[in-house]
Amino acid sequence: MPSAPSAFTPQRTVLVIDDEPQIRRVVRNALAGESVRVVEAATGREGVDAAAAEQPALIVLDLGLPDREGLQVCRDLRAFTKVPIIVLSARHEEREKIALLDAGADDYITKPFGTAEFQARVRAQLRRTSASVSASERTIVSVGDLTIDLARRAVLKAGKAIHLTPTEWDLLRALVAHADQTLTHQQLFRAVWGNAAGDAQQYLRVYVGQLRRKIESDAVRPQFIKTEPSVGYRFETQV
Repeated sequence: MPSAPSAFTPQRTVLVIDDEPQIRRVVRNALAGESVRVVEAATGREGVDAAAAEQPALIVLDLGLPDREGLQVCRDLRAFTKVPIIVLSARHEEREKIALLDAGADDYITKPFGTAEFQARVRAQLRRTSASVSASERTIVSVGDLTIDLARRAVLKAGKAIHLTPTEWDLLRALVAHADQTLTHQQLFRAVWGNAAGDAQQYLRVYVGQLRRKIESDAVRPQFIKTEPSVGYRFETQV
């Protein structure tokens, strides 16, 4: 009987940019196998060159590199690639996390981290890019008992139509378009309100609360719209 396919199939290349051999080994052991090819780089410069040459499906980027700041490496990578970037860091500052997400990182894991959590984060990012059409381009997105028809601007909860205001719809569409990716308060504010002035966190707190009351079974313990404390929000597709 053939073995079950790996969660990472089909085979893809994952680039690990980290100057610590033990961390590269942990990542390699967590991901390497029939379906994943792991490429390693020990400096920011090597990492950017490897990303251009290898065209990986996902990049794991450490912040503590010897030759340049991780934030700058993230910006350099985003100049030519749109693949998911998962940042590893021993630092805990929320401002740094926000700056990295604004610079184009897709997820952030603080060291030390568990292998199972790391694998799950990688799977989520690869799922987001594995479909031939992104969530923002699909006509219908279904998660759990929630169905979102982007073309008709319609939302169904357990088959029942849910009325959303224009602002609530714009917020939900922005979150769904970047499913399984944390969006910062500023990113969401710009997506919904453009260049308008205002307190992004306060606006979003109000409208996310309204949206949760309409689409979640329990707004206090939401399944779909998750909060990343002090950073932003994420729409979960695995519920």
